[in-house]
Amino acid sequence: MADTNSEAKWYVAHTYSGYENKVKVDLEKTIENRGLQNEIFEVSVPVVSTVELKNGVEKQVDRKIFPGYVLVRMIMNDETWYVVRNTRGVTGFVGPGSKPVPLSEKEVEALQNRETGEIVVNFAEGDSVVVTQGAWKDTVGVVRTINAPKRSLTIAVEMFGRETPVELSFAEVKKL
Repeated sequence: MADTNSEAKWYVAHTYSGYENKVKVDLEKTIENRGLQNEIFEVSVPVVSTVELKNGVEKQVDRKIFPGYVLVRMIMNDETWYVVRNTRGVTGFVGPGSKPVPLSEKEVEALQNRETGEIVVNFAEGDSVVVTQGAWKDTVGVVRTINAPKRSLTIAVEMFGRETPVELSFAEVKKL
């Protein structure tokens, strides 16, 4: 008997927004109840871990990469199509008409290599910020550069009649 796992491809199922995790759980239960583990191998809701910074407080947050979609690695046939398509919250497969189209190897590779740990801040270059702690506390400056990997930014402050660059961490400032 051939390895059926090698025939499996990734398909994208469209869901109601906010139902991605419920669809994943329900579909996994159905796979187990119907004994479809050899035809539907994996159900995934891809997320990326980000650090959000609001008012100087860093918070780890998982964000869905594709809100409203669930990825399913399966062998496409009438039964697997029916099971996924009729899972509560699923509105259909991605593809022209009713014909699901699998992701290409290149698309799957790009998903697997997707960078994690991006940082979301609520300020940008040119914004005015106030320093909330440290030696520069209560100083107002304009963001000149943002260095996400270092989690720092450079602001321009007026000192002795000159514009002076000051490097600070994200946690030390908040947007005005």
